[in-house]
Amino acid sequence: MRHLFLTAALALMPFASAAQDLSDERIKELALQAILENPQIIMEAVAILDEQRNAAQAAAGAETLRQQRDFLLNDPNAPSVGDANAGAVIVEFFDYNCPYCKRAAVDVKALLAADDDVRIVYREWPILGEGSVLAARAALAAREQGKYPEMHEALMELRGRAEEASILSAAREIGLNIDQLQQDMQSASVTDHIEASRGLADSLGFSGTPAFVIGNALVPGAVPLEELQSLVAQAREEG
Repeated sequence: MRHLFLTAALALMPFASAAQDLSDERIKELALQAILENPQIIMEAVAILDEQRNAAQAAAGAETLRQQRDFLLNDPNAPSVGDANAGAVIVEFFDYNCPYCKRAAVDVKALLAADDDVRIVYREWPILGEGSVLAARAALAAREQGKYPEMHEALMELRGRAEEASILSAAREIGLNIDQLQQDMQSASVTDHIEASRGLADSLGFSGTPAFVIGNALVPGAVPLEELQSLVAQAREEG
């Protein structure tokens, strides 16, 4: 903060070689005078801070990706679809109550249908309330009955919010044993997956869903099919 005040003060003191010796109180007075005379200083300072913060987050995310790439791509506790030896892997963070995730799910499904050399790794990241947590637990629990893909699709296609009643209704429609499902929803593997997703998303710098890791690209937000295909092609080129 002192640096920002000093910067503003120096706008009025181009020849103040001893500015570092000014008291904090004097710096604040000069900064206020500079801001009143040049209000654009505030916007410029905010832009600089935003740029610095974004650069720091990008660097931290890239380092996390470097360190955690193998876990992201091969976590045995993360469901995936597609060829295990696919040339490109997409890691998707999502929430079943996120409308943008539902939109993205359509494009991801179309991508898989058009390209059999892609594997999707699903990271359940429930951030939109208790219904989202229940939905994530139910989808992960469906693995024990061999129906994760079906449950994932059913929950993405739900109309309205995913809540206990609608989640269990979707589970019945795809033929899941509800008693077993509810028991498996409380398993340690389900809890571990969700906690791992939260930690990874935070370390990668993601602040909302959906979010994707595609090759070396960290992609926040929903992107159209064409952009997904372009990112997949880029990931293949990068090896």
